[in-house]
Amino acid sequence: MTTATLASADELLTDRRVPPLGGFNLTMLGIELRRILRNRRTLIFTLIFPATMFLAFGTGTGTAERIGDGNVSAYVMVSMGLYAAALTAAASGAMVAVERSLGWSRQLRLTPLNPVAYVSTKAIVALVSGAMAIAMVNLTGAVQGLPQMPASTWLACGVVTLVCTLTFAALGVFIGYLVPSENVMQILGPGLAVLSFLGGVFIPLEHGSGIWHVAVWTPMYGVAEVARAPLTGELTWYAVANAVVWFVLFVAGAAWRMARDTARV
Repeated sequence: MTTATLASADELLTDRRVPPLGGFNLTMLGIELRRILRNRRTLIFTLIFPATMFLAFGTGTGTAERIGDGNVSAYVMVSMGLYAAALTAAASGAMVAVERSLGWSRQLRLTPLNPVAYVSTKAIVALVSGAMAIAMVNLTGAVQGLPQMPASTWLACGVVTLVCTLTFAALGVFIGYLVPSENVMQILGPGLAVLSFLGGVFIPLEHGSGIWHVAVWTPMYGVAEVARAPLTGELTWYAVANAVVWFVLFVAGAAWRMARDTARV
């Protein structure tokens, strides 16, 4: 190989530039969103399951009793919105398991795509799917007419709940890098249901009870308290600490597994 050829190769390497925003682009985001919308299982969990959960838990006897700025039905609606959004966001994040099994993750590593841009795309997709779940639960509640709370509180609960779903998007990515694609939802689905029961999402917890002492250490407890805070008007420091710590742990776990993911599975 001549000196001129080596010089030309060095110039090509030097001229290679990382795309703006680390390779984040709307085309890739659009493809990811369309893939989610074409998945029938995802649409069922996003649009039908959340509404069914609210109708089952939020329209029974005693739901008109007052809680904070609203009533029990509103409390259940916010809780079911959180559960539905967490489930859909986790499922969206867990799509990395399918991408790994198909070799798509390895293909992306050959491009200048920055890992931060890749994770950001996944986060936006998870937020969109979570927003759809929250909107469906709130729409069902509005049509039913049982949840009662000020419009500002209604909006605040929806926005805070949506932000909280980022925790479970990170959990989905973490699990997606840990287990094979055929097992990921078998773990996430039942796992999130159990965590929701333990964390007081489905059933309100009595402060100081035996299950409460377990709940305060679970990932669902903190985000549930934060999501319902605009309605209840109550938010403890340990609930906030719980939400922050679990978010950091899941993000760190996802980043760790992503960095170690070098082989097609």
